[in-house]
Amino acid sequence: MCAFKQLLEEQSIKQSWIAKKVNLSPATINKIVKYGDYPKKNAGVLKQQIIDLLVSKGLTETEILTAMDAVQLNSDRDQTLEIERTAAQPQQEEQLMLLRKQRITLAALKQFKLFKNIFVGDITDAKELFQSPDINYVRESMWQAAKGNTSFIAVVGQSGSGKTTLREELHDRIQRERADVIVIEPYVIATEADDVKGKTLKSSHIAESILRSLAPSTHAKRSPEARFQQVHSLLKESSRAGFHHVLIIEEAHSLPIPTLKHLKRFLELKNGFKPLLSIILIGQDELKIKLAENNPEVREVVQRCEIVTLEPFTQATLVDYLQHRCNSADRKLSEFIDESGIDAISTKLTRNVRGNNTSESLL
Repeated sequence: MCAFKQLLEEQSIKQSWIAKKVNLSPATINKIVKYGDYPKKNAGVLKQQIIDLLVSKGLTETEILTAMDAVQLNSDRDQTLEIERTAAQPQQEEQLMLLRKQRITLAALKQFKLFKNIFVGDITDAKELFQSPDINYVRESMWQAAKGNTSFIAVVGQSGSGKTTLREELHDRIQRERADVIVIEPYVIATEADDVKGKTLKSSHIAESILRSLAPSTHAKRSPEARFQQVHSLLKESSRAGFHHVLIIEEAHSLPIPTLKHLKRFLELKNGFKPLLSIILIGQDELKIKLAENNPEVREVVQRCEIVTLEPFTQATLVDYLQHRCNSADRKLSEFIDESGIDAISTKLTRNVRGNNTSESLL
């Protein structure tokens, strides 16, 4: 649901009432509310008339303009994305896709005396986590953010690079070390970058998630201003009790630009000089594009967010990883593959990128 429509519904204001007051059809008002599409004639005058009507209903001009601007921003971004998508089609044909999930055949399992695929499977204990210098750096960055020593990081990596596993390990580590940390995780099951393909995650949803984590029996205030004041007060009370709070958002590459911008305001929630909230974004490479330094829409976020990348394996790290998986089954890597096989895997999953004389790894 778009921001403007949500605002009207929260205040029980019907579009038909607005249409009647400004002497326009309900269909025209619906286009304004959903897409920011004003009639070309006297658009500025009409916009001000709508603002005046909503102010008379108790809304502030600031929250009305914020909702209107969010609708216009989404509409402009959709048009830009469509242009970029059309322009990028020739390049997309050249991209190397990730390999489909593979399985070991029954014949291979029998040949190598295996009773399960030891190279895949969920980790059930922190000791099973494969550790390399790159992985350990990302892991420690997430831990420092959880404890409040850093405030805002974005963990970026390709699909299958281990982002979710590190998030699960962070949960486990907080419990193992009995850290005074409260983890806040909004549900992102149907989250998309726009309301056409799914549902966008908005700042109001993040506020509800904080309320649910800190005071599950407390009802959220109706008005946005009162709700955010309620969130700030609960964070202060929890901080005085000795807790730090970390907001973790999975699939962050699906966050809309307005929500990314609003994260700065959550960071600014403090008790005196003490920050009340740290933020960890977890997403695929598209998140790095959204947080690019040349994107003026998110400049305030870019200045505060450290991007931590889970890099693909090198050939040496690949050997260590496969050996680690074999050790978990008390086997040796040499029982399954020799050095030439390792070379073949590295060659298969590495390609040269046209135009800039660099290579891209999917290891």
